[in-house]
Amino acid sequence: MDNTAITTLYFLPLAFSLIYYLLRRSTNNRKNTTVLQDAIADRLTEPASLHPLINADKCVGCGSCVHACPENQVLGLIKGKAQLINPTHCIGHGCCKEACPMNAIELVFGTATRGVDIPHLQPNFETNVPGIFIAGELGGMGLIKNAIAQGKQAVESIKRKINSQQHTDYDLIIVGAGPAGIAASLAAKKSNLRYLVLEQESLGGTVSHFPRGKIVMTAPTELPIVGKVHFRETSKEELMEFWKKIEAETDLNINYRERVESVTALDQQASGYQVISNESQYTTHALLLAIGRRGTPRKLDVPGEDLPKVVYRLDDPEQYKGKHVTVVGGGDSALEAALAISEQPGTTVTLSYRSDAFSRAKKKNRTRISAAGEEKKVAILFNSNVKNIGKSEIEIEQDGQLLKLKNDAVIISAGGILPTPFLKQIGINVETKYGTN
Repeated sequence: MDNTAITTLYFLPLAFSLIYYLLRRSTNNRKNTTVLQDAIADRLTEPASLHPLINADKCVGCGSCVHACPENQVLGLIKGKAQLINPTHCIGHGCCKEACPMNAIELVFGTATRGVDIPHLQPNFETNVPGIFIAGELGGMGLIKNAIAQGKQAVESIKRKINSQQHTDYDLIIVGAGPAGIAASLAAKKSNLRYLVLEQESLGGTVSHFPRGKIVMTAPTELPIVGKVHFRETSKEELMEFWKKIEAETDLNINYRERVESVTALDQQASGYQVISNESQYTTHALLLAIGRRGTPRKLDVPGEDLPKVVYRLDDPEQYKGKHVTVVGGGDSALEAALAISEQPGTTVTLSYRSDAFSRAKKKNRTRISAAGEEKKVAILFNSNVKNIGKSEIEIEQDGQLLKLKNDAVIISAGGILPTPFLKQIGINVETKYGTN
């Protein structure tokens, strides 16, 4: 075989493969750089909670972490190194760390510029206050699978600490009916513990606040009494129906619309706690906090805010058909609520925001709300503040002028108050993490 034939047979395919690889790498590099630049321009560079910190010196650019991430365009390769290109989309799966062959990824909370408050927990999920435990999102693990596992494990730890000879109303009070709280209540019921779940809103926790149709990423897991659960990717509605079915079939002991207001230790002769809510008071051996980091909705503290027409999240846009609706806020939830309601026939939507631009919202939502404003689907009031909410109207101050608008409903999307003060009041140590684990 002559040299020409050898070149054709062996080297040309290698050359074409190399050229294809380099072109593909260059294309991906440009795409990932654009995603990162857009995130920086939109000021969306702060991950909400647990996220990867990548050691560039150890990273070899294999892309294992990129392919392992279940979310879309969270990690990407830029100049041969993995980077967090879409920080706010990261929800702490941790698959990237497990997939990295070079151990170049560390999972951390917070960043150098934005701290995240995390309560200090022992391996058994007990806080520094004996008998008080934390599971799920509040402890930094917001994933459904992780929250379920922690709820079960926390109850196993609690069982070993209960003093059966001492009388209290309950062995265990669980605060919160999200994934961690549901799993914990099932574990408590299976173990024949005297338990009670207190939930200030509704079943499902953070999941119940997701927009309609939102796809929820989860993973196969196992629930006490129920058995194996094979969800991988499902809608919010399907998951909520699943939780409701479990609640009905197992007859879980959950009190809704009951908010915990204080927790105090019993006297020295009796270990345990007195829990006072807005409805009643109870004594318990142990307390499991399975509440989210979203905390209590932030209120405007204006006259009329206690009217039934005022809510703090959008459940169903169709219920506002043909009504005059005011949405308050400038984040993604506010913009998405205003856009969803504006699609309903005969609806008038006003979006009130105290600043002069929607700098906290994603670019896609800013583009959509801008178009809706130009098309007169949404009246956008920048530099405005709600002053009074009446039964059939609302007063909004903008640039020194007081506007009176017809109003049938108000949706306040001003964020939530983290439960850090509540934790500190109980005596739980909270540490602010700045890019550490």
